[in-house]
Amino acid sequence: MPRAPLEGKVVVVVGGSGGLGLSAVRACVGAGASVVAVNPADSGPRSTAASSRIRTWLGDARDAETARLAIRHAVAEFGRFDALYHVAGGSGRAFGDGPLHQLTDSAWQETLHLNLTSVFHSNRAALERFLEQDTGGSVLNMASVLARSPSPAFFDTHAYATAKAAILGLTTSAAAYYAPRGIRFNAVLPGLTDTSMSARAMSDPRILEFIRHKQPLDGGRAGRPNDLDAAVVFLLSDDSRFVTGQALSVDGGWSVSDGAARDPI
Repeated sequence: MPRAPLEGKVVVVVGGSGGLGLSAVRACVGAGASVVAVNPADSGPRSTAASSRIRTWLGDARDAETARLAIRHAVAEFGRFDALYHVAGGSGRAFGDGPLHQLTDSAWQETLHLNLTSVFHSNRAALERFLEQDTGGSVLNMASVLARSPSPAFFDTHAYATAKAAILGLTTSAAAYYAPRGIRFNAVLPGLTDTSMSARAMSDPRILEFIRHKQPLDGGRAGRPNDLDAAVVFLLSDDSRFVTGQALSVDGGWSVSDGAARDPI
């Protein structure tokens, strides 16, 4: 029987309580890993499926100590640490994120703190552990298709897009610097995906019609959380041992489509 891609590995998923993160937790366990899911304190342990290979660590991803403590917990529970996947983040609309001329200082700061500073904290914590262990390892960051393929008519949160673009800069810079140590950094860029974060978009018929053409794969639809799972497992596993500094779009064709309706081919 072929070896499972993540068999024997221990993965920390920052932001594993729902949507893309929870789907990734389940996929990693299905691929053989043991997982510590870092969830917000108000989500509770209910958010992950029951498994002897899943542990939940409650904490705020914006806190510099949360990822460090979760990684220590992973080592204490499972004896090792091999990979980190950072999913945590979210829309800045509640803070006032929007077009540049409308952005307030506080909206900018809060949105970047949630979506970029949290990534800095988790990536640094993973790196510190890999260097302490003197091992290689894999860090995978979630960015967004909006980092490099904007859609101004419907998605105009400029602080959010800035944070996601900056994640790509951090990912590639760290990948270049730490490659000699066997520590890999990559990113995934999802398109519009049907999660609680995208409730606004998913309830707007105009956006759904736009997505039908902007994300034309599989009949033209919003993504589902499990659409990313195979890419996540690959980039966390040794199957991608010769891959670093890459940003993989899993977006249904968003980044190569103009969103305009066309006659059938």
